[in-house]
Amino acid sequence: MSRKVVRASKFRHVFGQGVKADQCYDDIRISQMTWDSNFCSVNPKFVAMIVDASGGGAFLVLPLNKTGRIDMSQPTVCGHTGPVLDIEFCPHNDNIIASGSEDCSVMIWEIPEGGLVTPLNDPVVKLEGHSKRVGILSWHPTAHNVLMSAGCDNVVILWNVACGEAMVRIDSVHPDLIYSACWNRDGSQILTSCKDKTIRVLDPRKGTVIAEKEKTHEGSRPVKAVFVSDGKILSTGFSRMSERQVALWDPKSFGEPLTLQELDTSSGVLLPFFDPDTGIVYLCGKGDSSIRYFEVTDEAPYVHYLSMYSSKESQKGMGYMPKRGLEVNKCEIARFYKLHERKCEPIVMTVPRKSDLFQEDLYPDTMGPEPSVEANVWFEGKEGQPILISLKDGFATTTKTKEFKVHKSLLKTTSAAMGHQHDNTGEVHALQKEVKTLKETVEELTKRVSELESKN
Repeated sequence: MSRKVVRASKFRHVFGQGVKADQCYDDIRISQMTWDSNFCSVNPKFVAMIVDASGGGAFLVLPLNKTGRIDMSQPTVCGHTGPVLDIEFCPHNDNIIASGSEDCSVMIWEIPEGGLVTPLNDPVVKLEGHSKRVGILSWHPTAHNVLMSAGCDNVVILWNVACGEAMVRIDSVHPDLIYSACWNRDGSQILTSCKDKTIRVLDPRKGTVIAEKEKTHEGSRPVKAVFVSDGKILSTGFSRMSERQVALWDPKSFGEPLTLQELDTSSGVLLPFFDPDTGIVYLCGKGDSSIRYFEVTDEAPYVHYLSMYSSKESQKGMGYMPKRGLEVNKCEIARFYKLHERKCEPIVMTVPRKSDLFQEDLYPDTMGPEPSVEANVWFEGKEGQPILISLKDGFATTTKTKEFKVHKSLLKTTSAAMGHQHDNTGEVHALQKEVKTLKETVEELTKRVSELESKN
């Protein structure tokens, strides 16, 4: 008689737990927009959430420690003229955040240390090049100041944010709406999923298709896809009978999926979050009240179900904390920021361990905040491997945060027709400020001279 042996895994007993009520962010009116993005972005300093705003679009940026009830008068970032659809913090500078909106523009904002004191209306850079709303943003993982945006005009644009210029425009690959777009670990490839039921691996600089797979999921609902370990691809979608599915693909032989599992019949789109350090993928359904997690390995069936975190209230969005923002002494391997209708609740994923010592098997060296290549060098063809850091003593920044520099003289906005026109408003403001300061200095010196003369 054969005994069924349980697969050995150190993540079999990972469990999720919501934090206490006083550690949540309460009384926040989360955006009602029906768009399948995360609506939340988080890093070790701030948590940002897209909120309801009358006339235009806004999002809230709070320091992580500002928990409890959030005042109605809390200042927001409110420079867009249409609703905000996606936000993402820069991985190389915790004070920089990008936002994409229904007003067809992408804006880059600098959040002051300690958070906002007054509403923020003027972005550091405004990127214009899409002719329809911009719903997907993703920063390059290793190159400094490289941002990818995808809009409802079926176009993917790669920007050099430092000079506000569209460097690559991929406009002939996608025949229909783009559902998701992301980078691989070193940023040498882009993965997109599209309404035509095809997922594509693209060369980011040439804009050409390296590999593609049609009809990954038969259903007509949105497909999301992410790169996982060893260049493999994990996709979430729907069957013809509207059952939710998760599949794993090898782009080297795209014929059949390595595995395809049916989960349930809910209608919410599954947002995948992959942790390359542990090999765990977390699936958070929009409108669900649960987070499923699976371990991706090299042995069949490749995607192994671990467990599920369930709660009573459904989620409108989800933020995912980078590894360097976790509490390693508590064996925390992931932290999510779950958006309810009126609040944001952190959810901690923990591996139970008896020892308080640093668990090296749970925390291999992870991606740090230091970029390995500058934007202009990357666009010229140089790849940048991730610069890894150790979490042993809790991550502390050893290098100075990469300063966000915008070359005002190079700053350009690209119109929908991609005609390059100089935008001098930023320069004019800077010069006006400088003139004002000089005038004040001259007045002060004149005053002091007259005081000295009167004394003599």
